[in-house]
Amino acid sequence: MVSPKNPIKHEVLSWADVDRLIDVLLPPLRIVGAFDAMVIITRGGIVPGGLLAEALDIRHVLTAAVDFPATESAGLMAWPTFMQFPADDLIAGRRTLIVDDVWGSGRTSTAVKGRVQVASGIPYTCVLHYNPYRSLFDKAEPDFFGAITDAYIVYPWEVDRGLKGVRLSAPDIN
Repeated sequence: MVSPKNPIKHEVLSWADVDRLIDVLLPPLRIVGAFDAMVIITRGGIVPGGLLAEALDIRHVLTAAVDFPATESAGLMAWPTFMQFPADDLIAGRRTLIVDDVWGSGRTSTAVKGRVQVASGIPYTCVLHYNPYRSLFDKAEPDFFGAITDAYIVYPWEVDRGLKGVRLSAPDIN
């Protein structure tokens, strides 16, 4: 539980901020070579995945939907449920870029990476934001990330859906 002395920091991004993060990611992604496929983790990875698929000319775009049950007994160690995942033959032998918006605990990205490996794919993880302070994995981190943060990130596509208690003031218009 967050105490009043240590409130969660929030960072609200603009579309220009997202463009800058994509611009940070593109050079290292291009250096490692072409990707044969992309697995976008729903829902957070849909927008950044689409932007990256277009910029990198990845046409074999797939989705994965992962759920971690909220059980008190299992806590953060609960096994994931894959509500949607591509068939193994769609990934086998392919250099596959796995895209999500943020690596917080790291459970989702590592679970998808494991499934891609089991399907004989060659996985690379990519997120806009990496939060090493929340990650459950000491020796795992995303292969590619746009920025390191310790804040709760609110992306521009989330603003109209509610901000979980974050108050925004109207921008000054000149």
